[in-house]
Formats: sequence, structure tokens, C-alpha cells
Amino acid sequence: MTVLEDARAALETGPLCDACLGRLFADRSFGLANADRGHALRVTLALEADEPFEPDADCWVCEMETDRIEWWAEQAATAARGYDFSTYQVGTRVPPLLEENDALLREDVGLDEDAGEQLKTEFNREVGKRIGQRTGAEVEFGRPDVQFTLDLATDGVDVRVNSAFVYGRYRKLERDIPQTKWPCNDCNGTGLWQGEPCEGCGGSGYRYDESVEQLTAPVVQEAMDGESATFHGAGREDVDALMLESGRPFVIEVDEPRVRDVDTDQLEADVNEFADGKVEVEGLRLATYEMVERVKELEASKTYRMDVAFDAPVAAEALQDALDELTGATIHQETPQRVAHRRADLTRTREVYDATGELVDDRHADIRIHGAGGLYVKELVSSDEGRTEPSLAGLLGVGAEVTALDVVDVEGEDEPFEKAAFLKE
Repeated sequence: MTVLEDARAALETGPLCDACLGRLFADRSFGLANADRGHALRVTLALEADEPFEPDADCWVCEMETDRIEWWAEQAATAARGYDFSTYQVGTRVPPLLEENDALLREDVGLDEDAGEQLKTEFNREVGKRIGQRTGAEVEFGRPDVQFTLDLATDGVDVRVNSAFVYGRYRKLERDIPQTKWPCNDCNGTGLWQGEPCEGCGGSGYRYDESVEQLTAPVVQEAMDGESATFHGAGREDVDALMLESGRPFVIEVDEPRVRDVDTDQLEADVNEFADGKVEVEGLRLATYEMVERVKELEASKTYRMDVAFDAPVAAEALQDALDELTGATIHQETPQRVAHRRADLTRTREVYDATGELVDDRHADIRIHGAGGLYVKELVSSDEGRTEPSLAGLLGVGAEVTALDVVDVEGEDEPFEKAAFLKE
């Protein structure tokens, strides 16, 4: 059958609005909105039959929902008022009755069930265009700033505001500061023990009063006027370790931000002022959600500086020989005893790229290790009762312990991230 014959059959099913009529033929003509296409078909049929043109005032398929496109767009724009967004997407929940009507129309006309365009698709596009006109934002089919869901059954608009992300690197300049909040083990983070303030944490709920997260994320959350913020780091350093020089990559994720386009230079200054010399951040940039996984999966090599104490005197030549043997070595490490309570008991292999150092006196040394991500350097020194092989202690035949540890470099490159994961340079 021709388009006109199908259109005539469609109009014989009952009153149809122009949009529902035109939607049946959306895949057979282009460049027109469904309502315009339906109107043109109706006029053409009237002229062909030499009958007066009479548009239908009702529609048994959509029950005149398509007349409310502008209203839906206004409801959506109003629902998102107060949120800063540049990209959006629209979804529509169509009541089962209207979906059934849409299918019945195609069946009555003798068209395939996927002919033309679905009511849901038309709403997504037509309401979406008008939201863009009202807000100046653009449609994004990946992960938009805002997701609108129209519920035709309830006349409600659900607005989901996706997170915003800030990337940077941090340096930790004081010891005994964990990377993220560390809930108290005694009270499980509640701050209470048997109805009284927990003695283990003084009622704070945290084992440590401050963390890198607590010294950075609140400032970003406030700047973006978000509901909450989460810190994601590229690996971790021990609580008693400093993080120096190049710093460690991190992302702060802000939930339901009302502001997205922040001045990252000013934000960097504000974070550093708030952290008061305990933590420093640099290179802050707006990023996409992809950066969270990229940072968390980053297998960067790291360089450590350690103060090492020996149980017995060590000769400079013996120390140098041991360090030379560690350079380029493949290390076999069972899960360290100090983390066995929270890590699977596995044997891992990691590479030592370089090992250098010198004696401070015959029982103390300053050691630098450049190794692959995931290398347990404290155990590389001590051997962890033979659970790490080879080790500095094993090669020297003398007990050895790290008394101070600094991470001085995290050498994963930012370059692979830039095109896909940063919003701005």
C-alpha cells in the first residue's frame, strides 16, 4: 500500500491527532516533525477526496498527550531550576494503555509493529528539543549532566543530577594522616559504645581526626554546592608515610552539584588554604566520570625514600651489594602480615626497577626504591619473616626495619587520560 492508502486506513480507525498519524510514517519521509507530517497527509487526503479539511479534536491513541509537548518541556526546565548543567538527556515512561494503543494502530493499518516511530521516542526528541531551547544545554546520549524522566501516567518529571568530578594530585606533608576517612574499629564509626562516647575515638567515630579526603573534599563539595563528596585515589600510601614531590593522582566526585563550572585555580588555592600545610593539591581540572576508574586502575610505578634501622652493624660494601642485587629483581611477596586481615592471602610478583642508598651510620641507612605499583616496600626491607623474597634483610643476613617512609614520586602519566577524561585544559 502507498503512504496515502495507509494514512487513510489509519484515519478510519478513529480520531487521530496529527502527531500520531505522522508518527506511523516517520521512517518513510524525513525533514518534518511528526505533527507536520500528519497534517500534510490529512490535507492531501482531503484534497484528493474533494472534501473539507477537518482536523480531529481528539486522539484515541495518545489521548492528546502530544498536545502537551510544550507543557512537558516547561515542567522539566522548571524541575531542573537551580542546577548548572550543559548536557542532558530525556527519557519517557509511557502508560501501558497508550503503548497498547500505539501497537493496535499499527495492527489495524496492517503495518509492522516497528513501523514509523514509537510514542516514547517522539516524546524524548520533541520535549528534548524544547528543553534545549529553554536552557541552552545540549543533548548528550552518553552520561549527561542531567537526566530527565517524564512519567505520562503521573504528570511527574524525575530529575537525576549526575556527579561532577575534579582531578588533581596531592602531596601529604604530615604523617599519621590516612588517605580517606578511617572509621573507628571499636564503635564501627558511630562514636558511641554502649550509649556512651567511644573511648577509642573520643566520640568522633574516626580512628584519625583528619584524612586527605577530609582536608580536600569538603572544599570541593562546597564550591560545587553538592550533596556529598567522595575521594578516589590512585592507590594508597601508609598512614605513617608522607606523599611528596609529584604527588598522587586523585579524583573528587561531587553528588548532585548545583554548580559545575568552577574556577579550578581558585578551588586549588581554597583547598590548600583549608588543608593548612598538612596536604597540598595541584593541577586541579574538571574531569568526566571516566577518570574515576582510570585513576583507580592506574598501575603507576612509585619511588620511595626510607629510613632503615638494622639489628646489627652493616658495612657500606655489603649494603651496596645487596642494593645492586635488588635492582632489576623480581620480588615474590606473600600478603604481608600487617594487612592479612583485610587482603586475600596471595603470592604476588613485582619488579624493583632501581634500589639505591647509603649508610647514615653502621646501623642506619637512607634507602630509595623505585618499584612497580603494588610492591610492598616495607616488607622488601624486612622480609616479613621470609614472606618476601628476596629482601634487603635476607641479602644482608641482618634484621632490618623501615622507621620512616616517604612516597616521593608516582610516575603514572596523565597524558593517556586527557582527551577522554578531562572537560577543560
